[in-house]
Amino acid sequence: MQRKSFGHMQCPIARSLERVGEWWSILILRDAFYGLTRFDEFQKSLDIAPNMLTRRLNALVEAGLLEKHRYCERPPRYEYLLTERGRDFRPVLLALLAWGNRHFAPEGESVLLVDNETGERAEPILVDERTGQPIREGRHVIGAGPAAGGAIKRRVALAAERQNGSD
Repeated sequence: MQRKSFGHMQCPIARSLERVGEWWSILILRDAFYGLTRFDEFQKSLDIAPNMLTRRLNALVEAGLLEKHRYCERPPRYEYLLTERGRDFRPVLLALLAWGNRHFAPEGESVLLVDNETGERAEPILVDERTGQPIREGRHVIGAGPAAGGAIKRRVALAAERQNGSD
């Protein structure tokens, strides 16, 4: 059975999932942030089948999250480097790390975000770039953007009704 494509949907979450919603893709990006660049490094780290890794790397290159550069002519070998679009995924990975530590680490945290200068633990939060204020539930809500179609406008309106009804 063929998976449904989200690429045509207006929702930015759906469109993002079209690019990185498959778990191998997110783990490949995680490893790229750790500095891995070569096929054999990704394969060893993830213990992933070569054909699956090839498909996921090609999809990430096609989505503009990784760039493919040849580093050896014979045999042809490539490295995969994060693009600006790929580097912009870092806050998503850090949010997943914090969420996973908070909710899915019964044995304790295995990975922490730490300040590189002080070595102290850091907790990622989402902030408004314009004001520097933390994004908080209740204060910040999802709104329809200028390109929103009818389905998004209805979804946002329904959410606003429910929010206002619970106050």
